[in-house]
Amino acid sequence: MSNMSNIKIFDSKLELAQFFGGLLKERTAQNEKVNIALSGGSTPKAIFDELANNYAELIDWSKVHLFWGDERCVPPTDEESNYKMTLDHLLSKVSVPDENVHRIQGELNPEEARAKYDTLLGDTLPVVDALPQFDIMLLGMGDDGHTASIFPEEIDLWNAEEKCVVATHPQSGQKRVSLTGQIINHAREIYFLVTGAGKAEKLDEIINQKPGYQNYPAALVNHPFWLLDKEAAHKL
Repeated sequence: MSNMSNIKIFDSKLELAQFFGGLLKERTAQNEKVNIALSGGSTPKAIFDELANNYAELIDWSKVHLFWGDERCVPPTDEESNYKMTLDHLLSKVSVPDENVHRIQGELNPEEARAKYDTLLGDTLPVVDALPQFDIMLLGMGDDGHTASIFPEEIDLWNAEEKCVVATHPQSGQKRVSLTGQIINHAREIYFLVTGAGKAEKLDEIINQKPGYQNYPAALVNHPFWLLDKEAAHKL
């Protein structure tokens, strides 16, 4: 059993979002700059809505620099784009300066998008022990145990030497740019945001280290804080 001190279980997605709002308020009060890698998916959407609704004036957004842990290789106007989801739910409603928003250019050829993002990370983030370091890494987990866009079918990409890689969605074949394990695990703080009953089984396997759990990329994240709702945590 994992140390339970790194697991917080909330009654609802909203409570989880409020916790994260408070955390971000604290980090921006303590630091001149906070570099955050965002995740896509439904849980971050709830967090972005909460931040937009109740923290627009409480957080000094000029200190916040936003990046993405992964992005679909689609234009930034596409409904599939993680950037567009963040734009619609957060960036259009709070005053993050444009120059603080560092998106993955999903409209480019995937390899070009990957190379540009790789360079951007090296140029923009503080380099600690020869690797760019995020302050906060937000991760989601798929029902299949994937995280960022590293899927079980391509788990070897986790250990790639590059800072980011081109990954392929196993069902749709969609190309994505994703951070690799070395960058994810190098972040100062890592938060897994996991909500919904669909995630309960994989979460139980990973947190309780059941046989075969290391076949899931989400199990390869070092020392994350798990922020869960009751539905996702019901098997723990």
